[in-house]
Amino acid sequence: MTTDPRALLDAAAACAGTVPETVTGPLRVGVDLGTATCVLVVLDASGAPVWVDAHPSGALRDGVVVDFAAAVAAVRHLRTRAEEALGAPLTATATAYPPCIPVRDARACTYVCETAGFADVVLVDEVTAAQRTLDVRDGVVVDVGGGSTGVGVFRDGVLEALDDRAGGGHHLDLVLAGALRIPVEQAEARKREDPAGAFPILVPGLQRIAESVRSMTRGVEHLPVHLAGGALMIPGADSVLAEWLERPVVTYPHALLITPLGIARSAP
Repeated sequence: MTTDPRALLDAAAACAGTVPETVTGPLRVGVDLGTATCVLVVLDASGAPVWVDAHPSGALRDGVVVDFAAAVAAVRHLRTRAEEALGAPLTATATAYPPCIPVRDARACTYVCETAGFADVVLVDEVTAAQRTLDVRDGVVVDVGGGSTGVGVFRDGVLEALDDRAGGGHHLDLVLAGALRIPVEQAEARKREDPAGAFPILVPGLQRIAESVRSMTRGVEHLPVHLAGGALMIPGADSVLAEWLERPVVTYPHALLITPLGIARSAP
């Protein structure tokens, strides 16, 4: 299987909701709990994605599990669907947590997967997971999730610094909801359905995220920024960050799948 990140992401997007004709094991599984959506990715023996599925969750806030039962239910639902589709038991997985959250909160992600039926769970931070998809040699990987923005500085492919700040997709929803005087849930839908209309309102929120990236990457301003995560899948968001940071910003197709795919590549 190719290691080109764009080809991997295209392959993952293509298999979403489809059942492969043949699957060669052993299989590797990744679970991205997510703030609003839980995503499960399965890779075959060659590392190719063979199953991608998602389920609404809303069980996390700022990377912390706030509704354990809902998180377990989402993961169990996705695991059952994958096992039925692939015709194979899934007993091991990897899952991820935002950088720099307390250890007890990170372990909660492990407990969710264990309670959902996975006997063997590997834990990795979200930025390292994103790097395992993007394979950035010298650059900054920025994973903008629902509740936080994680940043990793990589030199020769090795993680040199890791940090995160509050602020992500949920905070952009709050900005949009306040400006339009609508509920936050409607703001999220509006952002997806009419990104061009939402974009001018969201620019200050995007600049806030960019400033967080700046504060976490002082001293390495010469390195390009590689964007991961679904929160910035808004046309023009990369240009706002590039202008604010005055540095190259690299985007990828299907950015929502970068971290889940990397989580699966971290699995046992």
